Amino acid sequence: MRIVVVGGSGNVGTAVLRAALAAGHEVAGVSRRGPARGGPYDAVTWHSLDLTSASAPDVLTEVVRGADAVVHAAWAIQPSHDREYLRDVNVQGSRTVAEAVAAAGVPRLVYLSSVGTYAPRVSLEPVDESWPATGVPTSMYSEDKAAVEALLDRFEAANPAVAVTRLRPGLVLQRDAAAEIRRYFIGALVPRPLWGLARRGNLPVLPLPAGLALQFVHADDVATAAVTAAERGVRGAVNLAAEPAVDALDLADITGGRVVRVPAKVVRAAVDLAWRARVLPTSPGWLDLALSIPLMRADRAAAELDWHPVHGAAATVTELLGGLSEGRGVPASPALHP
Repeated sequence: MRIVVVGGSGNVGTAVLRAALAAGHEVAGVSRRGPARGGPYDAVTWHSLDLTSASAPDVLTEVVRGADAVVHAAWAIQPSHDREYLRDVNVQGSRTVAEAVAAAGVPRLVYLSSVGTYAPRVSLEPVDESWPATGVPTSMYSEDKAAVEALLDRFEAANPAVAVTRLRPGLVLQRDAAAEIRRYFIGALVPRPLWGLARRGNLPVLPLPAGLALQFVHADDVATAAVTAAERGVRGAVNLAAEPAVDALDLADITGGRVVRVPAKVVRAAVDLAWRARVLPTSPGWLDLALSIPLMRADRAAAELDWHPVHGAAATVTELLGGLSEGRGVPASPALHP
């Protein structure tokens, strides 16, 4: 198969490249800034393209022409203070990808959606793919994810010949994304030695808001699902999450820290102040999302994709902590560079 990976130099995109190449596929990559030589990028044909440019629809149509599948993993998280730019890249950019797929006659589109597309939870009972994909209104990320899902509803109705897969993973982590995650979400507020203490299970305290319950998944496991979906042309939404879900006590077990419960309103006010002062890159909407997204069942992934994650949730978190303590990244990637 010939697979085109849009957003191929990022966290998930790089993992998809590795998985597609390992499966013997011919791979082309698209990114705003092409990667340097090194790693999995050397075996890929690269196209540098800004999805917000006026020429993007025509250029991308020619890039994907003749492909058997397109995996769309491009997404902007920063600059978080430029709302219009994020919307242009994420929503309009996704429209550009979908329209190029249709114009070029590509039969399969795999879109990397997110648990963030779901409406807020009402309990900790895991939900399936029928849970409303209407997002968390105070989160820019969630708002855009829900907007793209609505866009794809219309696209599928107008293009029934295209098999569209919507992968909805939990929080996607890997060691090589540590530098990017620190830049995009954490900034310089947490010194590297603290990550080392957490990785070794020696963190003294762990201040966390009440009600935290998250699902993590390794980027390599997400990539396996993406390549299988491209190969099989599975239609519809598919949840991806490793077991078990991780709450505050689980994070304490991983890091060794004693949990100190902090009221969510206090944490949100502090995050909002730090974000507005441009000290913290993460907007308060990310905290709203973390405290409200539902837990997911991944039964359909097992049934339709034979998907069984290799990496457990706790091991995935531990791997990221190691990457944060080491400043790990991918030197050749514009997004993942250390």
